[in-house]
Amino acid sequence: MKHLKFVLLLAIAANFWECGDAKFGEKGELSPRRRRCYDGSLPKRLKKKERKLSLDGSDGGEVCHRLYPRVSCCPSRRMGNKCLSIGNESHLSEEIKCAHCSPHAQMLFHSPKLEKAPHREQDLPHLCHDYCQEFYYTCRGHVPELFQADVDEFCQYYGRKDGGLCFPDFHRKQLRRDSNYLLDENIEVINRKHKHNCYCTQEILSGLRQPVGMVHCGDGSQRLFIFEKEGFVRILTHDMELLKEPFLDIHKLVQSGIKGGDERGLLSLAFHPNYKKNGKLYVSYTTNQERWAIGPHDHILRVVEYTVSRKNPNQVDTRTTRVLMEVAELHRKHLGGQLLFGPDGLLHIFLGDGMITLDDMEEMDGLSDFTGSVLRVDVDTDWCSTPYSIPRNNPYFNSTNQPPEIFAHGLHDPGRCAVDKLHMDTNGSLLILCTDTVGKNTTTGRILLVIKGKDYENEPSMFDLGSNEGAVPVGGFIYRGCQSRRLYGSYVFGDKNGNFRILQRPSEDRSWQEKPLCLGTGSSCGSSLVGHILGFGEDELGEVYILASSKSTAIQSHSGKLYKLVDPKRPQVPKECRRPVEDPEMLSNACSRECKNGHCTPTGKCCCNSGWEGPFCLLAKCEPACRNGGVCVEPNKCLCKEGFSGSQCEKGDRGTRGDG
Repeated sequence: MKHLKFVLLLAIAANFWECGDAKFGEKGELSPRRRRCYDGSLPKRLKKKERKLSLDGSDGGEVCHRLYPRVSCCPSRRMGNKCLSIGNESHLSEEIKCAHCSPHAQMLFHSPKLEKAPHREQDLPHLCHDYCQEFYYTCRGHVPELFQADVDEFCQYYGRKDGGLCFPDFHRKQLRRDSNYLLDENIEVINRKHKHNCYCTQEILSGLRQPVGMVHCGDGSQRLFIFEKEGFVRILTHDMELLKEPFLDIHKLVQSGIKGGDERGLLSLAFHPNYKKNGKLYVSYTTNQERWAIGPHDHILRVVEYTVSRKNPNQVDTRTTRVLMEVAELHRKHLGGQLLFGPDGLLHIFLGDGMITLDDMEEMDGLSDFTGSVLRVDVDTDWCSTPYSIPRNNPYFNSTNQPPEIFAHGLHDPGRCAVDKLHMDTNGSLLILCTDTVGKNTTTGRILLVIKGKDYENEPSMFDLGSNEGAVPVGGFIYRGCQSRRLYGSYVFGDKNGNFRILQRPSEDRSWQEKPLCLGTGSSCGSSLVGHILGFGEDELGEVYILASSKSTAIQSHSGKLYKLVDPKRPQVPKECRRPVEDPEMLSNACSRECKNGHCTPTGKCCCNSGWEGPFCLLAKCEPACRNGGVCVEPNKCLCKEGFSGSQCEKGDRGTRGDG
C-alpha cells in the first residue's frame, strides 16, 4: 500500500510539472518556467566533462555551454546553432546564437506575434527590452535583410511585453570578459557619474581657419575632410593626424568675405557615392572669375567636379576641373550652396534666394532661375559635352516654364540640409530636412521637409523655430551612428549662438517632436564647446561633429575647432561600433590609367580633349590630315617622312615626288 501511494505521488508530481502531453500555449500549461526545448523535447544535463570545460573557460568549452552549464538543449558540441547567422563576432552575436540551447527554448521562441515579423525563417527569441535595443544597434549592419524596420518597430515584434520569460534567460554577470552589453563595469561607472541626460562635446582638433563643414569620402579609410571658408580642404586621418598638405587648395579662385554676414567662400564639398572607384568629388564656391555666367552680378556661385590625383590619394588633381553650373549672385547673403548625394545616387544642390527682391527682378534681366531652389541632377552620364543629365522624374522635366533641374523651390536661406541615408520609400522619396529662414530680412527659423515639386514660399514648414534672439539656424545631420543609442534617428541641429536642438520621431506614423539638446559643462564632460557654431560634420560611422570658432569673421585667425558629439553614458568607441580601417588607395580603373588626353566621366568613359580621339584619347588628330605618309603625333602637328616638310608634310624636297 505504501508503495502504491508513493507511485501515485510520483505520477501527480510528474503531471504537475510536465502538464501531461499538453502543447505549449494550451490550458494544460501550469508553470511559466516549464523547461522544454524548441522541438518540445526535454533538455538534458551536460556531461561532467562538458560542464568542466564550460566552467573553467578553456578553449575546449563552447560559448553555449558556458551560458547554460547545467541543463541544455544542445548537450553535444557537435550540435550547430540554428538560430541566426550574424556577420560580426561580438559577444552579443555569440549569445543570441545560443538561444536554441536554452532549456526554456520553446517558451522563448513561441509567440503568435512572431508570425507577423518579417523574414520569419530567421527566428529570434523573445528579447528583453534593453537587450533588444542593444542587439538591434549592434547587429543591424550585419543582418540587413532582417532589420528593415527601425528600432521601435523591431522591438515591438521581438521584445517581450507581457512580463514573461525573455532572452537572455541566464545571469549575464557570470561572463568574465569584455561585453558589448550594458552590464560592462566601465559603463556602469560612467552611468553613475553622468546621471543627467546631457551630452558632451569632445575637442578633436584646433587651429583651423573658419571651418564651415566636414564630410567623409566613404572609402573605408575613415578620413575626415574639413573645408575652410578661404578655399582649403584638409584631411584629418583616422589616427587624428592633420596632414600638412591640403587635399584641395583653390584659395586663389575663391572669393571669400571677411565681414559679418558675408557668406562668400568655399561653401560645400560632396564625394561621389562611387568615389572609391572613380575618384570624383564636387565643390561649390563663390568667385569673381566667371566663365559663362550672364546678367548683372556681384559674384558667381560655381559648382565644379574634380578628380583625385592618380598618384596621391590625399590630393586632388586641380587640372581635372569641370564646371557643372554657375549662378550669378547680386548680394552676399542667403547663398546656400550645399551639395549632397542621396541614397538614390543623385546630386542635390541647395541654393538660397540671394536676397534678390522684386525691384531687382524688375530692373535687371538675366537673373538666375535657380535661386531659392533645390536642384537635382544626375552626374552619372556618358555625355562628354554636358556634365550632368536631368532625372526623368524631376517635377519640371517636361516643363517650359521652370528649369528642369529644379526639384523644389521657395527656399530663402538654407543653412545646411541633411538626407537620411537609410530612408527611401517604394516611390524613391527621400527624407531631406533643411533649416531655413521664413523670409529675406529675418532670422526666424523653420525646418523644411523637402518634397518633390513643393513651393515653400507658400507651403507650411514642418517645424517653426522662432526668432531665437537673432541667431541664424544651422542645419546638422540625421544621426545614424552607433556611439549614442539615445540619438539614433534624431535630427541634430543648432544656431550660430551655440544653442543645440534635436528633432525626434517616435515612429513613422507620428509627428516630429523638438526639444533642446543638453550639453554638459567642463566639470562633467572634461571640456565644453566655446564660440560660434559654423557647421556640422559626419564621419563614416555616422557620428556627428561640430565646427566652431571663437571669432565669427576673422578668416586669418586660427581659432576654429572641431568637436565630436558623444554620449557620456557610453564608451567613446564601444566595441560594437568599431570598423576596420582601410588604407586609401590610388585609382585603378581602366579610364584612370589610360585616359591621358581627356577626362573620365563618373561612369568610366574617356572623353577626349580637343585634338585627340580613340578609345582612350591616345590618337592625335591633324586637320587637314598629314600627307605623304606623315604621322600625326600631336594635335595638328605632323611628323614627316624624310624628304617632306610643311605643316601637313605637303612640301617635297627636290627630286621627291609627293602625293597629288
